[in-house]
Amino acid sequence: MSHQFVIADVFTETAFGGNQLAVFPDARGLSDRAMQALAREFNFPETTFVLPPHDPAHTRRVRIFTPATEVPFAGHPNVGTAAVLAHHRLVETRNGAATLIFEEGVGPVTVQVQVDGAALTSRITLERGAEVPSMRPSAPAAAAALSLPVDAVLNTWFATVGLPFCFIHIATVDAVDRAVLDRAAWSTHFARAWSPNLFLFAGGITAGSRLYARMFAPAYGIEEDPATGSAAAALVGSLAAMSADADGTCAWRIDQGVAMGRPSLIDAAADKQAGRVVRIHVGGSTVIVGDGAMSVPAGF
Repeated sequence: MSHQFVIADVFTETAFGGNQLAVFPDARGLSDRAMQALAREFNFPETTFVLPPHDPAHTRRVRIFTPATEVPFAGHPNVGTAAVLAHHRLVETRNGAATLIFEEGVGPVTVQVQVDGAALTSRITLERGAEVPSMRPSAPAAAAALSLPVDAVLNTWFATVGLPFCFIHIATVDAVDRAVLDRAAWSTHFARAWSPNLFLFAGGITAGSRLYARMFAPAYGIEEDPATGSAAAALVGSLAAMSADADGTCAWRIDQGVAMGRPSLIDAAADKQAGRVVRIHVGGSTVIVGDGAMSVPAGF
């Protein structure tokens, strides 16, 4: 049976930049096994499969697969899937804009999408802060996993908004670029940790700063990710929580994927009320680069 797909580059305004995403706008008839096989065949960081919602008040149900496993939430698949559905007029827009609600493993996810000619922008809004556990990763362990000296690591912590990450604040952009994943050290220190996913970044932690980042997720079959929206959400949520500001919006821009030759730009912000993070936003542009059909054997 043939199933249509669309390929999009997410968190970029330029084709062949950003993070690759394959979207199956109508995944009805595909088994779990077939979805995982298709995600492995594309071998992009994620592939999404769009289905009718369980709740008619929602727009679609979206399942997200890496090459190795299904995940309950991810950033660039939401941004890109919303853009694909709007671009192909598979959802209703008014004056080029729409608010979509996707059913996912973490629950309903709200995505605002705007179509302006060929320009596609989307923004996820999460009505919560980031979860930050009391346990912290070891700075020497993080340095070893990244093949960096210990003094290159300024701070470390875990956080999540649905997909967990280990955040590693690095002293310089140059050190971020020099990082190489040491699989043996990663296996020893992080493979069974609260999060095995390493998000390293340099730049100021005060709101308004521009950050420079990379992300390694070998447990999910992703050696390096060009843009990680779920990590950006957890990062700004945790940074905003650390901020002394009691009210207002704390925003950062994150450059990622530069070292891979797939530069990405993520806009991320957190809203605070009475000293507490109540809302997180992550967004960016999407470029549609191709479409086609995949044949799946009967009964697969």
